[in-house]
Amino acid sequence: MKDDNMLRGGQLLAKSFKEKGIEHVFTLAGGFCNPALEGFMNHQIPVINCPHEQIAGHLADGHTRLSRQPSVCLVGPEGFANAIPAMMEAWGERSPVIFVTGSSTLKKQGAGGFKEIDDVAIAKPLTKYSASITDGNRIPEFVDRAWRIATSGYPGPVHLSMPVDIMFSSFSENSSDMERPFTKKILKPFKAWPEPSALNEIIGLIKSSKKPIIIGGHGIWWSKTENLLKRVGNEIQIPIFNVPYHQKLLNEKCKAFLGLADVHQYHPSKFAFNESDCIVMVGGRLDNQMNFGNPPLFPASSNLICINGSHEEIEFNRAADHLLLSDPGAFFEALLESYNKDKFSIEKDWLDTNIAERKKWVSSSLNNLVETTNSPAWSGGKIHPLELSLSVQKCMTDQDILVFDGGNTHFWSEIAVNITASNGLALSQIMHPGSYSMLGVGVSFALSAKRLNKSKTVVLISGDGAFLSGGLSIETAFQENLPIVIIIDNNGGLDCISQQQERLFKDGSHFATDFRDIPFHGMFQGMGGYGELVTHKDEIEGAVRRAIESGKPACVNVKTKGVISPIVAATSDKRDKASIE
Repeated sequence: MKDDNMLRGGQLLAKSFKEKGIEHVFTLAGGFCNPALEGFMNHQIPVINCPHEQIAGHLADGHTRLSRQPSVCLVGPEGFANAIPAMMEAWGERSPVIFVTGSSTLKKQGAGGFKEIDDVAIAKPLTKYSASITDGNRIPEFVDRAWRIATSGYPGPVHLSMPVDIMFSSFSENSSDMERPFTKKILKPFKAWPEPSALNEIIGLIKSSKKPIIIGGHGIWWSKTENLLKRVGNEIQIPIFNVPYHQKLLNEKCKAFLGLADVHQYHPSKFAFNESDCIVMVGGRLDNQMNFGNPPLFPASSNLICINGSHEEIEFNRAADHLLLSDPGAFFEALLESYNKDKFSIEKDWLDTNIAERKKWVSSSLNNLVETTNSPAWSGGKIHPLELSLSVQKCMTDQDILVFDGGNTHFWSEIAVNITASNGLALSQIMHPGSYSMLGVGVSFALSAKRLNKSKTVVLISGDGAFLSGGLSIETAFQENLPIVIIIDNNGGLDCISQQQERLFKDGSHFATDFRDIPFHGMFQGMGGYGELVTHKDEIEGAVRRAIESGKPACVNVKTKGVISPIVAATSDKRDKASIE
């Protein structure tokens, strides 16, 4: 007689995820994963079938970044290899995606089983936790552990490998019910509370400083404390900059928010860093974007304070003068409490001085753009990538979401965001690859944004190379009826690379970076969407508005001229002048 309390391993896996509150699964369906897919179907958990495993991973990552709730990427053994780039991208932005691999049989592990791959070892350096489920009765335990690790401290992706014999075999669905302290409840992530004397010391340093600034990292985003950051900026009048990771923490409705902390692409941040006597980084790490905490980015004379809710991230901030293990929210609350009771020494015009520097930079950047595009060297009528991004944002409102893909388009779009923000455009949210600037994530991220915000306009600016890397995911837009608008910065090749080559190669040429003239807009028309070609800057705004109004997945294919961005120029100069072998 059949035991109604017995479930296949894959079904038990789905049940365990349901108990943890998983609401979305992204996959390319495969035979190794069929029992799990049946379980997700039975538990009415939406499963989005994608044209490629990397796309499934990026969709899960995008969904997780915006919702700040874990989602699942489910792949087969060979599909796991395809999903590794998405795992790396999630790792870079500390996105708590749960990657699940249907893997080769446990009974013949190490003997050359069908599609055998050491997925646990491969995933280990790109996740907080990677393990194989070796006993079907322990499936709920493994899911619980993966969930806790993914969401606790500084979050991040995790990986579970489920051998096919465990996936298909049957186990009691109640096998772990009597175990302690195991629980099926959804628990809130643990938070680090600051040691009182260390907290008081840090607040004392800020209190006595005349020109403090705050650099907000994505630890603030994952801890959901951006509203407290906004209060700190508005009430204490401390200039706030955002580490250029995957989204902006605040918008321009907060007067103290001054844009992205990128000294190559946004000079007001360089001014603030150089003038500040107390630099407070909250929820970020002193990595390559922050020059590892060293001069000249951070003057030796300034107090460099790093606050993070994760001991793992604190360890990366060894160059800081002062470290504090603390949940960002706990620190902000303590700082506000101190401000309401004690006198701070901040100069009255410090914030206004930084705002003035921002306006000066905006004016200079726009004047330089006009001067460049009006010069005799700028012939042929092609469009400057900064001009493109600025024109696109003129068609957007504070309620809209802007996404940009990796590569040079990413960098020019960052500059444009800072310019338009200074002129008042707040935008609902911004998404981009983050620290890896990976090509091909844009369409997936835009789709994730649209799935979670059906009533909002979602616009993606992507380079032609980036779209070719991950644009196949556009099929999901048609399949799921998600009308996103994609602007192709079409310069006919991998401009970010060719520009570096032209500065490096002795004859000033570039090699292996060009594409043919691809009619991206025609591709969308053929699939049933909207498409339009733009060859002159005056055509951009009209074309973008028509694409938005079409109500279809839409593409505006814009012929641009390749222009090296300030950050790529600075990086290539640095490489050319020093050995990096």
